[in-house]
Amino acid sequence: MISVLLADDEALVRAGLRMILETTDDLTVVDEAGDGQAAVDAVQRHRPDVVLMDIRMPRLDGLQATAAIRARPQPPAVIVLTTFNTDHDVFRALESGATGFLLKDTPPADLLRAVRLAAAGDAMLSPSVTRQVIHRFTAEDRSRVRAEALDRLRPLTGREREVLVQIGLGHANAVIAAALHMSEATVKSHITRLFEKLAATNRVQLAIAAFRAGLVE
Repeated sequence: MISVLLADDEALVRAGLRMILETTDDLTVVDEAGDGQAAVDAVQRHRPDVVLMDIRMPRLDGLQATAAIRARPQPPAVIVLTTFNTDHDVFRALESGATGFLLKDTPPADLLRAVRLAAAGDAMLSPSVTRQVIHRFTAEDRSRVRAEALDRLRPLTGREREVLVQIGLGHANAVIAAALHMSEATVKSHITRLFEKLAATNRVQLAIAAFRAGLVE
């Protein structure tokens, strides 16, 4: 059973999220928080697997709360869920340690998939958000950026490069495993090494590295 904490200052939004999550057999809502500080406190009490975090909240906003939660030992995955879709919000969320960024109009099936992926150590971003991130980080001189990015990838093995390409394509671990004919455990091992070798903290940063190097168009 995957435990989820809901953090949003609107009770109606929390109720809607709870209704969606509790239609499943493998997800359970362990608590709700109406502000960022309450979310931090609830994580300490319940140790959930995943936190669905709004950005605009009183006392402590969602990004500050995300940073505080992710700084804890063995922290839960945090998915930022918001009505806003701006570069500023996206980059601040990723810098705060969020593993995913979804808009509140995300279809319920995609929301459920995102929670399951996050609990498994994977990640999911709204397609429009992914395009913003990639555009922001690749809108520089392409030849110079590509040369620098390829040099950065020199320590990678051939298999690690293949996994990096799959991440750049936005594929989840199960899809990568099937495409490259390896187990999900092996995929996770490769991703752990990619994080270490590329000094990355989330999959989006790995995807950016793939795009910059021209491995994915």
